Amino acid sequence: MPTPRIRWLVFALIFGFAISSYLQRQGLNIAAGQMIPQLGLSQQQIGWVMNAFLIVYAAFQVPGALFGQRFGARFTISVIGILAVVASVLTAAAPLLATGSFLLATLAFSRSLMGIAYGGLYPVGAGTIRHWFPVGRWSTMMGLNVTGLWTGAFIAAPLVATLMNAHGWQAAILMTSLPSLLLVALWWIVVRDTPGEHPWVKPAERAELAGNPPYDAAVPLSWSRVLRVLGNRQILLLTLSYLIMNYVFYLVTNWSFLYLVQDRKLSVLESGWLGALPFVMAGGAAAVGGRISDRFRLQYGDRWGPRIIPLIALPIAGLFLFLTVALANPYWAIAALCLAFAFVELNEGNYWGVAMRLEPNDSMAATAVLNMGGNIGGVVGTFFIATISAAEGGWGRVFATGAMTSVVAALLWLTIDAKRGART
Repeated sequence: MPTPRIRWLVFALIFGFAISSYLQRQGLNIAAGQMIPQLGLSQQQIGWVMNAFLIVYAAFQVPGALFGQRFGARFTISVIGILAVVASVLTAAAPLLATGSFLLATLAFSRSLMGIAYGGLYPVGAGTIRHWFPVGRWSTMMGLNVTGLWTGAFIAAPLVATLMNAHGWQAAILMTSLPSLLLVALWWIVVRDTPGEHPWVKPAERAELAGNPPYDAAVPLSWSRVLRVLGNRQILLLTLSYLIMNYVFYLVTNWSFLYLVQDRKLSVLESGWLGALPFVMAGGAAAVGGRISDRFRLQYGDRWGPRIIPLIALPIAGLFLFLTVALANPYWAIAALCLAFAFVELNEGNYWGVAMRLEPNDSMAATAVLNMGGNIGGVVGTFFIATISAAEGGWGRVFATGAMTSVVAALLWLTIDAKRGART
């Protein structure tokens, strides 16, 4: 009978944090419908509060990752979980603490605190996977972690909306946040920074990690190390491709609902359910894509193996984005939108896995640079989409831009060589 692997318990908790993070991140976005009339806020003011999270979240990717490399994943993710709950409690308590402009400032502060908390979550999770899983499964596990993110995104709207209708927006935010303290407790009990520190790990599990790139925990986290990662040409090219690809990511994530209502003239209820379908497709595609990426790397090597999925999948995603606006039937258009997003999300594990292999001794910092770029792409894309979509025929230009950016992101992979960072 095979010995149970502790790494799967570790990953189950990482997956749980991915779900919880999106529940907490999306909670205010969904609760905004009640908050605006109850608190006397405008839609623009709520937009400022939401942007406070996005800006700080992007800015704290690298600082959060460096904190994780300095203090270890066990301590860092425990702090992240607790800080995120504090931010949620502060959001719910804001009307009790302030009024008027001070209320708006309190809400913005609480969302900024959430951004600080979660800035390092995914890079530190990547660093944990780097230590606990064989190098041949890094992309697989990062793809599965993204599936956790989409699981949280899929259940957030119906769960928060149901709780909000029954108990109010403040209770809904608290009820979707406080249970994550159990995750924090389990994380502290179960996880250690490396398998070598864990008393439950058996020799067979340690032996399976023997092929991983070497890691020297004694090497100090110096400025020269940090600058080397930030200046790594391959990391920067990978990040540029990821930034451009994330135009499509945020187009579908944040704007598909509005597109279905405004351009396809579907009802709000119908758009809500149909607009969630791309999230389901994305979660499945991320899991499958990570596994395929690892197999291609094994079969075709570090240089060409990682290029295959983006060179094929991203142009296909662009084709389906074009079909989304070209098809007359709205339901066929939704099918095309789902397939476009699925082909985009096939790439997630590949991007993260390559970043980890390029800088195996600083995988948290490397993936933080990658994710910071992705979120900058979201900020720029959101501004562009908001401006263009409001004009006559704007949605056609929005999706055409998405088709072009998919192709550009794919072509950049011809300049990316993961073999330069491979040490196995």
